[in-house]
Amino acid sequence: MRALVTGALGFVGRHLVSHLESRGDVVVGVDRDDVDILDRASLIEAVIDSRPEAVYHLAGQADVGGSWATPVETFRANAEGSLNVLDAAREARAERVLAVISADVYGNVTAADLPIEESSPLRPVTPYGASKAAADALALQAHLGHGDGVIRVRPFNHLGPGQSDRFAASAFASRIAANERTGEREVHVGNLTPRRDVTDVRDVVRAYRLLVEHGTPGDVYNVCSGRDIAVREIAETLVSMADEPMELVVDPELQRTVDLPVLRGDNRRLKTATGWEQEIPLEQTLRDVLDDWRHRSG
Repeated sequence: MRALVTGALGFVGRHLVSHLESRGDVVVGVDRDDVDILDRASLIEAVIDSRPEAVYHLAGQADVGGSWATPVETFRANAEGSLNVLDAAREARAERVLAVISADVYGNVTAADLPIEESSPLRPVTPYGASKAAADALALQAHLGHGDGVIRVRPFNHLGPGQSDRFAASAFASRIAANERTGEREVHVGNLTPRRDVTDVRDVVRAYRLLVEHGTPGDVYNVCSGRDIAVREIAETLVSMADEPMELVVDPELQRTVDLPVLRGDNRRLKTATGWEQEIPLEQTLRDVLDDWRHRSG
């Protein structure tokens, strides 16, 4: 299969390109160094020239916390950028488009709402979540209005080697790796009480390709583990892997404006459509994340 990946040099993009190539796909990667997804004319030209059978749209603004300070830029990147990619894929006659949305669109959920199904209402709390809800609607419209082979995915939290330290688990690992070099013993953290549904990014990108092969155009799929774990447990597991004893210290400056208590998704639709199963245990993921930060720090 000939595939085009937007955001190919990002955290998920690199893992996706590697996985697609391992499956024998011919991959064309597009990133901001090549063409800005907000530059509509250049993007359409680049996608047409690539002649993709499938388009995986990952590009955009992914910093949930940072979106409070940059709501306009976030909305343009994630909504307008998605519209441009969808239109470009149509011009290029791509058979499938995987629009990567986010579980952040579900927003303010309660324990009674869990596990979150694809039919759950979209009630985004963050500017990022609102921008992704708009992208979700645009992707659905592309299917309903134009007949495009668009499949939407709403991934929950995912982590793995190569992730930015703007995200919790990677931030913890980066601080632990730095402490191992300096001899510092305190690992500063934010709110540790939220519970999150976490999946290894390498399992996530496997789901993406399976959905392009077996998903139903027009449908939406949660990509998640179906279990939730406390952020504290993730932090404590990483600290237990440190070369020297360390302690977690709560830092008020690391608190988010809004932190939802718990998120847990329902992945039955994904499993039924593709046979996907999670393969990489969380402990292995966290060890790989920490080793990656040791390498980067070194």
